[in-house]
Amino acid sequence: MALNNQLPIDAYTSSEFFLLEQKHIFSTTWAFAGFIEDLPNEGDYLSIQVGLNNILIIKNDGKLVAFHNMCRHRGTRLLEGKGNTDKKLTCPYHDWSYDLKGNLLSLPKAKTEFPTLDKTCNSLIKANVGIWRGMIWVHPNKDSESIEDWFEGLNNYLGPHQIEQLIEPENSIVIEEINANWKVVVENYIDHYHLAQLHAGTLNMYDHKKAEFGFVGHHFRFWQPLSKSYFDDIKKNSPYPLLYDVSQGNLGTWVPMLFPGIGLTESESSWSIFHIKPISVDKTQVVIRTKMKNCSSVEYMKQSYRSASFWQKNVKPKNAKYAIEHPLGSADFMKEDIFICEQVQKSFYSPFFEFGPLAQKGEQPVKQHRELVWQYIKPYWS
Repeated sequence: MALNNQLPIDAYTSSEFFLLEQKHIFSTTWAFAGFIEDLPNEGDYLSIQVGLNNILIIKNDGKLVAFHNMCRHRGTRLLEGKGNTDKKLTCPYHDWSYDLKGNLLSLPKAKTEFPTLDKTCNSLIKANVGIWRGMIWVHPNKDSESIEDWFEGLNNYLGPHQIEQLIEPENSIVIEEINANWKVVVENYIDHYHLAQLHAGTLNMYDHKKAEFGFVGHHFRFWQPLSKSYFDDIKKNSPYPLLYDVSQGNLGTWVPMLFPGIGLTESESSWSIFHIKPISVDKTQVVIRTKMKNCSSVEYMKQSYRSASFWQKNVKPKNAKYAIEHPLGSADFMKEDIFICEQVQKSFYSPFFEFGPLAQKGEQPVKQHRELVWQYIKPYWS
């Protein structure tokens, strides 16, 4: 049972609950698909799994269009992954073909095998696609609210980064598989309480005590300033070339979590998207894509050399008693988080487990995210 409008333990261990989330959350909300530069040319496409739906996004006549990636005959996927298509889409099963607007063009032996077929009714099913801050977003329902409405009010709580002007370094995509429910990963991401404890040695360049956070609609906003020791000589201490004018004030890092599980990390020297993808009830894939300043490799090398002493001095493991091979001895905040998420997931299966009290301020976002998930699932859970 759920307590005080919070989630039941089954929400983290039940395959049935997981399928309800796929149907009623991830199939009914906007999902990150990529950056606008992922589809630069006519006919470029990519496919993405959005809840129970696979969505195909194509650049046609200079605009992005989106369809459910399935032939209207037997449901075969038309394309996979990412690439460029010709002027039509052809199903590999029975060669039904469609133009790039989703209209059914032709099919073998149409008159003899399908003498009364209505091509209009058998066109591809449209999905919704939008661009927000240089990112491509998709929604399975073509009549959904706009991407601007979905993120209404959030822009006031984001960094000054000009994302379209930044570049994504080659071979920089990081993919992690975490043996934990997707909500555990989200909760860890929005948990302010643990920053000064778990990451005392790895994220001490930020002033956690002065963090500002809360929810804007469905989305979590977060900002915290840089620590004084890091900020006082930021032009030297920054690990990479700075992304914006540091004299404009409000210097820090913006780390929102867009519902249901898409995090952004907007810092003084890099910009990343932290895409949380549920795989199964106790397995989650995280894909991290990072953008940086568009400048020469020489400038990067110089900045790395200037900042090396600061990072060598200030980044430390959680506890020196752990070997460097252990996540808590690695001095890597991502490894620390993954370790903790997997430990939490293991405890859910214990017959003695029960949810403990949440910190009144630092873990309030965890409570609110659970309430949001429960609002979507409660009508279907018995």
